[in-house]
Amino acid sequence: MDLRDYLRILRRNWILIVAATLAGLLIGGAVSVLTKPTYVSDTQLFVAISNSGSVQELQQGNTFSQARVQSYVKTVDSPLVLQPVIDSLGLTTSAEELAKRVKASTDLNTVLINISVSDESAVQAAAIAQSIANSLVATIETLERPKNGGSSPVGLSVTKPAKAPQMPTAPNTPLNLLLGLLIGAGLGVGLGMLRATLDNRIRGEADLRQVTDAPLLGGITFDQDAVKRPLITETATQSPRAESFRQLRTNLQFANISGQARTVLLTSSVPGEGKTTTATNLAIALAQAGQSVCLIDADLRRPMISEYLGLDRNAGLTTALVGAADVEDLLQPWGDDNLYVLSSGQIPPNPSELLGSSEMKDLISRLEQTFDTVVIDAPPLLPVTDAAVLSQHVSGIVVVVGSHRLKNQDLEKSLKALKMVGANVLGIVLNRLPSKGPDAYTYSYYSHDEKAESGANVTADNPADHAIAQDGEWEIPVSYNFERALRDAEVQPARSFPRGRFND
Repeated sequence: MDLRDYLRILRRNWILIVAATLAGLLIGGAVSVLTKPTYVSDTQLFVAISNSGSVQELQQGNTFSQARVQSYVKTVDSPLVLQPVIDSLGLTTSAEELAKRVKASTDLNTVLINISVSDESAVQAAAIAQSIANSLVATIETLERPKNGGSSPVGLSVTKPAKAPQMPTAPNTPLNLLLGLLIGAGLGVGLGMLRATLDNRIRGEADLRQVTDAPLLGGITFDQDAVKRPLITETATQSPRAESFRQLRTNLQFANISGQARTVLLTSSVPGEGKTTTATNLAIALAQAGQSVCLIDADLRRPMISEYLGLDRNAGLTTALVGAADVEDLLQPWGDDNLYVLSSGQIPPNPSELLGSSEMKDLISRLEQTFDTVVIDAPPLLPVTDAAVLSQHVSGIVVVVGSHRLKNQDLEKSLKALKMVGANVLGIVLNRLPSKGPDAYTYSYYSHDEKAESGANVTADNPADHAIAQDGEWEIPVSYNFERALRDAEVQPARSFPRGRFND
């Protein structure tokens, strides 16, 4: 993976990362709140050697003091020093427990002893530190006193009396918050990477390209209102959803630049990816462009087109295939354009046999001679074989992929199944894409009234805005608006199917 892949993973999992970061920040704050404050009081002692004051004796005494200081530091946390402190202050602790809260150290080449004491009370920390200093002075004087009597040649003096600290040294709230923030963010990023590694669902074009190099004909953004109003005729003319189907229509025309694919079959890998709404809206978009279109509901297991369009389902495709009626009498006009619908008819017990029959092939050939485009809605590829069987009778296949629903291996199986039967896959349609984020499928669109304002006219001076032919294949930039180009060129449909008349 390159840097863009990592950034895409971070953008996909930004909620998880933010949540983990906030959780770490919260835990750091909780630790600071729940931790009892600890105060540290310091004191310092100076070690001196009694001498006559000559230079040589001073030098010898200093060397002797430095050598002895290390031993004095080790003596600080001994019971010999701490027990008198416990007795004098009336502490309810043992010398071993008190030693854990006492730290003694010395700087290199000095005769200074530093003593630090931590306690939950600032006053008691200062009292213990001062008492330990006094106890150490008395203890060293006793230990260094000559056996034959006399005073000790070593003397300790307190140079820095212990004071009650004003602020606690622990907990360190800023440090705890910073550590919680960093640990939470790191954990969130790690979980995001792990999730991306384990997640094998297709979420956008980047995931699609890991499975297939088939052309991406378009992306349909997920719209919550589409559940209740699935047709583009129920939305605003210039809505993003309507524009996405017009872009799909145009890209499909350029993918089929030879014009041989008069019949287009739309299928998916598994149910619930939105193939039926895509097929229906594509047929409507084609009809709105002036083409004569026949929409066939060939999903003989769960037919839905008649329900979407409000048409009769009792007589339709199966009626024509069994010879009970002529297809001319079964076509139902819909809308104000040249769109005719052949509903599914009664659900048969043998859908695969009917769809793979010679009658189905003859019916499609007959419709191809009459309509500019025939759009067929077929069942999913993986649960049943209907779509693979039906692909033998059509000119091109469009596979609808539901974002966040389909797994990589399922799409691979579907494409392999189509390849085995020699189907002509025109391209992929990504459905249910998010409107924002790293997987959003964005495009530019504008109405004819915005022509003067947009300044985005298609000219030869900007070759990036044109379809580029490479190695005999068309590469269509997303920013190129074929709808605008076709309107400006005043391209008219080659022919129109006369409503109410079926030509044999």
